[in-house]
Amino acid sequence: MSTVTETPKVKKRTAQSLFLKQSKVYPKSVHGRFRRIKWAALAAMLALYYILPWIRWDRGPGAPDQAVLLDIEHRRFYLFFIELWPQQIYYLTGALILAALALFLATSLAGRVWCGYACPQTVWTDLFVWVEHLVEGERGERIRLDQGKWTARKLGRKLAKNAIWLGIALATGGAWIFYFTDAPTLLGQLARFEASSTAVGFIALFTGTTWLLAGFAREQVCTYMCPWPRFQSAMIDEDSLIVTYQEWRGEGRAPLRKSQGWEEREAAGLGDCIDCFNCVQVCPAGIDIRDGLQMQCIGCGLCVDACDEIMTKIGRPTGLVTFDTQTRQSALTAGDTPPAHRLLRPRVIVYALGMLVVGGAIVVGLALKPGLDISVLRDRAPLYVALADGSVRNAYTFKIANMTRDPRDYALTVEGLAGATLAVAGEGQEERAVSRRLSAAPDLVATYRIFVTAPRTALQAPSQPLTLTLTSANGETASYRTVFMGPTN
Repeated sequence: MSTVTETPKVKKRTAQSLFLKQSKVYPKSVHGRFRRIKWAALAAMLALYYILPWIRWDRGPGAPDQAVLLDIEHRRFYLFFIELWPQQIYYLTGALILAALALFLATSLAGRVWCGYACPQTVWTDLFVWVEHLVEGERGERIRLDQGKWTARKLGRKLAKNAIWLGIALATGGAWIFYFTDAPTLLGQLARFEASSTAVGFIALFTGTTWLLAGFAREQVCTYMCPWPRFQSAMIDEDSLIVTYQEWRGEGRAPLRKSQGWEEREAAGLGDCIDCFNCVQVCPAGIDIRDGLQMQCIGCGLCVDACDEIMTKIGRPTGLVTFDTQTRQSALTAGDTPPAHRLLRPRVIVYALGMLVVGGAIVVGLALKPGLDISVLRDRAPLYVALADGSVRNAYTFKIANMTRDPRDYALTVEGLAGATLAVAGEGQEERAVSRRLSAAPDLVATYRIFVTAPRTALQAPSQPLTLTLTSANGETASYRTVFMGPTN
């Protein structure tokens, strides 16, 4: 008897993507308190960004008169009355620390309020969405337009929208470059097609990135490119104000029928949420706040406006979606009286004190900022030179940074080595003295080659500490500690 062996069937595997396909978000327009705040913040941020490079500030003859200027070519940073040199980069470090502490403080108080109202990505995305609404219509019309076939009408609207987007992006990229060079001069060069290829290239770069990020990437930047959503859980606590859906009041969800009264809904165990999805449709991130706090939520509060609008229409109290703390919501869920919002908390105090210390240090540093700085580089080849009279000479490159608008004369002295004298290259190396007079032009770095000579009997070791001190006519001093090399006695 023969046996038939059946070959097992192999299931065909289907390829599965490891990444979630992006679903385009179509934010619906909304009116309300938080939407008005966002419009005000948008207008203020854009006005500040576009106008700031055109503000003038008189710094005297020969100095740029642009109030805010990052002059890369001449290595200067101007901020109204503040002028910083490259060696004063620590002020920028302090400013960045201060900004970080301010962001931490704002987040601990009100969640991602920075992301929702002041972040450049949010500001320009809001502006681009507003243009999209004007050209292509409300949310439903935009969805139908994208899903429909390509027609002359669709093509015309898409071209018009992108043309306006590119115009805004071009203004954005141009304004950014104005911060790095004199704005009126560059604008004139651009109008005459005389701008450098570097300026044109950077304007094109920032134009393209603005158009791409604000027009197409939008919420994807906040979700995937920005690291801040990953940090927010560490920055907030149970007393931080965040966008909250009051589940104790809204559940269970069900559409509201015309023949249904609220007593009937309450008897059926239904809450105030009528499942209209208005809060989801206005969300720029496309999330459902009723699912709880999520990483994508930027805390803009537009869902609050949307829900309040619906609650007003159906005759229910507003605030089903609101800004509140976890502590208060836990008390309301348990049926207890919610406690008052606790503003002063350990982390808030720590961040505020940190800002006070860093800000105070910056203010004091700027108030006492010197107008003089020196740097010294000792020659390494040769380490020293033995002269015919038995003395030993070391050579140094000496730089004077005159951070004032006036020419200055200085007196250079040497300390720490008995019998040491100074000479300056170009003035005769044999003309030694215990003090030398040097000068520096305004707002420039003067470079000298100096020689320090000491008797061999004064050398107690192959390397001895040496201090070079420069004193200006008005009494301002700057010192630099270096070493003097010599033979072993």
